[in-house]
Amino acid sequence: MSRTFQIAAIFFPAALAFASCSSANSGDSAAQSTSEATPAADPAPFAISEKGSFDEPWAMAFEPGTDNLFITERKGALKIYHADGHVSSVSGVPKVDYGGQGGFGDIAFAPDYSTSRAIYLSWAEAGDNDTRGAVVGRGKLVCSDKDNCRIDGLTVIWRQTPKVTGRGHFSHRLAFSPDGAYLYVASGERQKFDPAQDLTNNLGKVLRLLPDGTPAPGNPFAGKGGQNAEIWSYGHRNILGLKFDASGNLWDLEHGPAGGDELNLVKRGTNYGWPVVSNGDNYDGTPIPRHPTHPEFEAPAISWNPVIAPGDFIFYSGSLFPALQGDALLTGLKTQALIHLKFDGSAVREVARYDFGTRLREIEQGPDGAIWVATDGPDAKLLKLTPKG
Repeated sequence: MSRTFQIAAIFFPAALAFASCSSANSGDSAAQSTSEATPAADPAPFAISEKGSFDEPWAMAFEPGTDNLFITERKGALKIYHADGHVSSVSGVPKVDYGGQGGFGDIAFAPDYSTSRAIYLSWAEAGDNDTRGAVVGRGKLVCSDKDNCRIDGLTVIWRQTPKVTGRGHFSHRLAFSPDGAYLYVASGERQKFDPAQDLTNNLGKVLRLLPDGTPAPGNPFAGKGGQNAEIWSYGHRNILGLKFDASGNLWDLEHGPAGGDELNLVKRGTNYGWPVVSNGDNYDGTPIPRHPTHPEFEAPAISWNPVIAPGDFIFYSGSLFPALQGDALLTGLKTQALIHLKFDGSAVREVARYDFGTRLREIEQGPDGAIWVATDGPDAKLLKLTPKG
């Protein structure tokens, strides 16, 4: 049986100054808002129904043309939540390197899924000498009935290069361009700092690939050869959200160090400055120059300090919440809130926070315009948000 409850809005509590990177599960961060939140017209617009529990969910995606919600669990399971409340498991999933921030990552359905049945997954893969890195794989989803789905022919089509030690900042978010021609992959800098500025590797970058995983023609650094050919933008830290808006603009949601979480408009060939600049500082307290001191780097559209510690975000386009159309909703880990942003071109402002009292990891829009949220950690809850009343 589902459980329904209400929430209230909160606005920039000063107590949230502690950086969430202290938790390995957090997806790390702290964050400074460049705008000041104002009360929403209705401080509690959501009726929330609890739909089940999952073990460390990380990503969700609705199967095109259905109400089936696919959910990755970080330890390596892929689950399907069906409209009748039944949950089934998918076989043929990869072996993942679980630990820290690593494990099973994102899921995306191919733009031609109705004919190809192609599904894309990302995960952390072990390497030699205690190293690891994110990979992206593609396979075919085959279902004989709702309790018997498997992935056939799962093949790795892209890897983070090089594999390095540590278990943080994999990022591995996936986004297809609106025309379906390109696959964009978020690649974190793996807590190694300098690779984000080095074009000979693909750490700390957004990559633009063809659906088969090869570098897309016309990428800005293709003439340099090697890993350069994949790169669309660079100077990124740990990207936890990667989405296109209704106008076809690509945005990334990124964890900063001790402060400086940011939302960026991702542009071709652009350097976003990490680790040279940030709107936060290092965890040991040493300062990092702020964006205005280095105008050669692209500044974020909005950044936060203290923390929001984002999990993921959506641009809302449904009809159930007309007031949210075109706006972004961000899940907050340390903030334990949904964060509501409005856009005026490239200008972004925060307008409200909705307190859930628990860490929020993932968010997706359902086919009917309902909003689905997964909380974080073991025994995490799947929540369905519909209009109140």
